[in-house]
Amino acid sequence: MMNKLILGRYMPGDSLIHRLDSRAKLVASFYFIGIIFMANNWQTYLLAAVFTLFAILLSKVDLKFFIRGVKPLIWLILFTVALQIMFTRGGEVYWEWGVFSITEFGLTNGVFIFCRFVLIIFMSTLLTLTTPPLELSDAIEYLLRPLKVVRFPVHEVSLMLSIALRFVPTLMDETEKIMNAQRARGVDFGEGSLIQKMKAVVPLLIPLFVSSFNRAEDLATAMEARGYQGGDGRTKYRVLHWHNRDTMVVVAFVLLTIALIFLRS
Repeated sequence: MMNKLILGRYMPGDSLIHRLDSRAKLVASFYFIGIIFMANNWQTYLLAAVFTLFAILLSKVDLKFFIRGVKPLIWLILFTVALQIMFTRGGEVYWEWGVFSITEFGLTNGVFIFCRFVLIIFMSTLLTLTTPPLELSDAIEYLLRPLKVVRFPVHEVSLMLSIALRFVPTLMDETEKIMNAQRARGVDFGEGSLIQKMKAVVPLLIPLFVSSFNRAEDLATAMEARGYQGGDGRTKYRVLHWHNRDTMVVVAFVLLTIALIFLRS
């Protein structure tokens, strides 16, 4: 269901993860995506999984929301895992036909790829669920600030990312409303072959595009009415503050990196 999409949705809370500086959470999320590729055996993936689940526990957000974040990408994940299993050779061969084979190394790597995808999605979902979109935009703008030296439009890029992230749930809710209206007119999105299902989705695109353009025009008008002139010379109502707990997050990820290096085979 479209209304179950988690990307871009913020869940208010007062947990330790919610109170972290948005810059710390953003850097930590991207850093985790980088170091997860250091995991290459059961011990390292188990450590990464325990670390991720502990972060989720600290956020006080129900695990079901993170599982919902995986569901929209499950077929892409399974397709990637299947390719890894079929084309990776090594170890004992369990089945072989032409260029396709299922081997010991292929199955192991397939499980590792699946775990890697899930952990990355969990950590990315944790970022969006515990960080308001406006704070995330401020963090992006702050971290990209050195690019102003080469006249990179830092403020405009962060604004576009913030608006895009903010309106993903809105567009999904709009899509759900259009689908319900189509169902009331007799359209069935769940029956027929894959081609028929794709054709049934086509009538959704035109009203969705029209609604998106109308919403964008309304947003532009509202920004102009409030005197928006870009980022130059603007003060900020929300000021980011770095605390000791944010430093501890950095230390925790450094320790995780050291542990992954130590446990690598």
